[in-house]
Amino acid sequence: MRQSKDHLLRTGHVLTFNALLTAALGAGYWALAARWYDTGAVGRNYSAVSAMMLLAGVGQLNLTNVLLRFVPTAGDRTQLLVSRAYLGACVFSVFLAGMFLFLVPWISPGLLFLREPLLGGCYVLATAAYAVFVIQDGVLTGLRRPDWVVWENAVFAVGKIVLVGVLAVVMKSTGILLSWALALVLAVILTNGFLYARAFPRHARTPPDERADTSRPTPKYIALDYVAALFWLGATALLPIIVLNRCGPDQAAYFSLAWLAGFTLYQLNASMGESLVVEAANDPAQLLRHCRRVLRHTGMLQVVGALVLCAAAPLVLRVFGTDYAQNGAGLLRLVALSAIPNLVVITAMSACRAQRRMRMLIGILGVVCTLATGLSLVLLSPLGIAGVGAGWLIAQSVVAAWLWWRKPLWLPVGSRSESPTDGGMVGPK
Repeated sequence: MRQSKDHLLRTGHVLTFNALLTAALGAGYWALAARWYDTGAVGRNYSAVSAMMLLAGVGQLNLTNVLLRFVPTAGDRTQLLVSRAYLGACVFSVFLAGMFLFLVPWISPGLLFLREPLLGGCYVLATAAYAVFVIQDGVLTGLRRPDWVVWENAVFAVGKIVLVGVLAVVMKSTGILLSWALALVLAVILTNGFLYARAFPRHARTPPDERADTSRPTPKYIALDYVAALFWLGATALLPIIVLNRCGPDQAAYFSLAWLAGFTLYQLNASMGESLVVEAANDPAQLLRHCRRVLRHTGMLQVVGALVLCAAAPLVLRVFGTDYAQNGAGLLRLVALSAIPNLVVITAMSACRAQRRMRMLIGILGVVCTLATGLSLVLLSPLGIAGVGAGWLIAQSVVAAWLWWRKPLWLPVGSRSESPTDGGMVGPK
């Protein structure tokens, strides 16, 4: 049990370090982009990148979380399992990106520049590459190699910074987007070289623990998990596009960088949640103990982090320029505060995923995302971009309070967790 605890916190801490490092390098990237490119170009390119992330997130069929749950105990089936996931994600992502470019005049006129033939082709390939990039994080975490998650994201982040500077000289309108595409290709090639040459063969020779859940993903599990993920993707990735269409490219730029800074705390929750799923797969009997440990440990970090960001919001955003600090500080504070109740939401989601309580997972995500998006749309007009932060704070707080009140719906009781079926929402006995 001590070893399991160490794995839980070690993986969570390394993934959190990765999130902080990525956020710091990302802040540096966008600070340089904000100085080297005009505000309109930053707003349009960020919205294009956000759309790409949404398309790749939908296109990867939520296989990231599926692999996170089942790779730890897949043994000699790991390479085949991952290869099939890559193939399916690439095919579907290419299809979605192509359809998006065809429909962009009607759904997002601000992104019409993506319909240029060469840029459009790069955009489609970059979307597929981003789908693989997202999936391989789940693979590496499932293999208990979070150190490689740090390395691949560092390569991606540093590559972007170098490229955005070089491309600013020759491509002032699209250099930001192209820097993402080229850095993605580099990170994907390097990481999968390690996976196929070393990580997969080593994992195949390591038999799973006798206590581990060695079941395989079923189509029903994949489908239900995918439905749950679509709620989250829709609620997060569509926000920059909504702000762009309703408030213009300048406000989209202010929103995007403030949201990016605040969402760093959400990454801390996600990192601990991913570690929780991996350790529950390796030893289901410890799920209750792990949930309590995550809530205590991460909760203290979240409170401190939110207070620091609230106090330093203008200073953080001043890195991008005075206008960003003046327009985005309120949004940053609200997003940072909303990460505290989000910890309860993420822990409940991870527990449901580990226990295969997929209908409960869909219910949690459906409510929180619908409520957050609806409130954001309502509050965007009277409060400006800060209305999005207010909507998310209210939604996360309401859902977290309900989940805390109804803990038996997602926390296992006793020393061992239940074993519901893929689609079941089986409560404690």
